[in-house]
Amino acid sequence: MHKPVLLQSTLKFLQVKPQEIYLDCTLGSAGHTLEIIKRGGLVYGLDIDPLALKRSKERVFKAYPNAFFKAKLANFSELSAVAQELGLTAVAGILLDLGLSSEQLADPDRGFSFNLDAPLDMRASPDYQVTAADLINGLNKGELYELFTKLGEEQHSLSIADLIVRTRLIKPIITTKQLAEIVMKAVSKRKDLSAHWRIHPATKVFQALRIAVNDELNNLKTVLPQAVALLKPGGRLAVISFHSLEDRIVKLYFKNNAQLINLTKKPIMASDQEIKANPRSRSAKLRVVEKI
Repeated sequence: MHKPVLLQSTLKFLQVKPQEIYLDCTLGSAGHTLEIIKRGGLVYGLDIDPLALKRSKERVFKAYPNAFFKAKLANFSELSAVAQELGLTAVAGILLDLGLSSEQLADPDRGFSFNLDAPLDMRASPDYQVTAADLINGLNKGELYELFTKLGEEQHSLSIADLIVRTRLIKPIITTKQLAEIVMKAVSKRKDLSAHWRIHPATKVFQALRIAVNDELNNLKTVLPQAVALLKPGGRLAVISFHSLEDRIVKLYFKNNAQLINLTKKPIMASDQEIKANPRSRSAKLRVVEKI
């Protein structure tokens, strides 16, 4: 079962009030939404993943059969259009939880995790055309190097890109296990590699591919001004990010927007207790602003 990260901190900053409208732009398994509904909030939710949307509806109405909860299949980058369609103009709070759900990671058909042998897919929506396998087998060495460096901040990008290109000459790279083994092999040759990895060596490569396949950073840049425009005065926007590229975008946007009061001078991070109970929360950072 998916555990929402930084749940109590998020609820504390959103200050959920009964009969006020809240937007959960990343429904996932509805962990945050359930707690907003529990406190009397009226929730509109979005998710680009049809399986996540179905799961969230089932969970919400099982727990709260009479809840006010409207869920829509949409990319949060289309927030303004969705809000217009739903008749929303001024909401009390908006949440963006940018992480993958446990269900997505555990789904053997999605290819998000290097811990499962799965097709190298990584699409959050089946409507997307390009898969991770398309990128791995289609980009040249320089393009792979740039992808891993820019979107994964991977220090061994050149070695990894080189081995990928040489390997795919023999046979296509189409599974997560294949790619993870290639990364392990490429990184293990480096003399400067520590004997003990803090994270799996393939983590940053998989991150880079997922970001590219789903255009995650551009979607984030697109949604932030739309979210702020939808907030009523005193409304709050909470964003949970999971790596420095996302956090940097959020931090700079919040800092440079005169309409916003920054409620978290430093990002809120999970306690040791939460990390122990939910290891996914280790890299999570919460930033919250209030609209003037």
